[in-house]
Amino acid sequence: MGLILKIFMVLLCLFLKKIAKQIGKDHQISQQLWDSGIYEARILAGLVGKPNKVTKRQMEKWVNDFDSWGVCDSICSNLFDKTQFAYSKAFEWSKRKEEFIKGVGLVMIACLSVHDKEANNKKFEQFFPIIKREADDQRNFIRKAINWALRQIGKRNIVLNKKAIVVAKQIQKMDSKSAKWIANDALRELTSEAVQKRLVAKK
Repeated sequence: MGLILKIFMVLLCLFLKKIAKQIGKDHQISQQLWDSGIYEARILAGLVGKPNKVTKRQMEKWVNDFDSWGVCDSICSNLFDKTQFAYSKAFEWSKRKEEFIKGVGLVMIACLSVHDKEANNKKFEQFFPIIKREADDQRNFIRKAINWALRQIGKRNIVLNKKAIVVAKQIQKMDSKSAKWIANDALRELTSEAVQKRLVAKK
């Protein structure tokens, strides 16, 4: 992504967040924004949606419409990962064959790792088998999501960091270019001096 495009996306995000603040949380408006099919409107739909109003039916309807990383990231991190179905959907979607739906399941893992501050380690250890299972998938969206999920779990605390490093090393040995990229990139961050210092201090 070029610098100009990055700046534009940052400004767009700030603008949409400002609009969302003015609207407030509104389930009906969220639905209408999504149904418009417009990229920016769909990102705004996630910002104004009410997690406690989201149903499994809505999640299935929306996930079948996902067609870009931006929409996926925004909806998962601003709405879906705050619903009561977040963990079950992460498991369910990660088993699907469709690229965006499988990818969404993996992105949900990453988002939960960042936002669910109160969850215990076991909640995230249960995702390691999924990460290993999908690591040889060559599709770009999926490998990016797997890498993100592994890195975010490994940055929660020192215990999960050590376990994520072990998983990354196991993935690294797989006979797959995708798996090796996922593992090498994750290990670079998870073993970095900056991450290790932060986790030790946090402990």
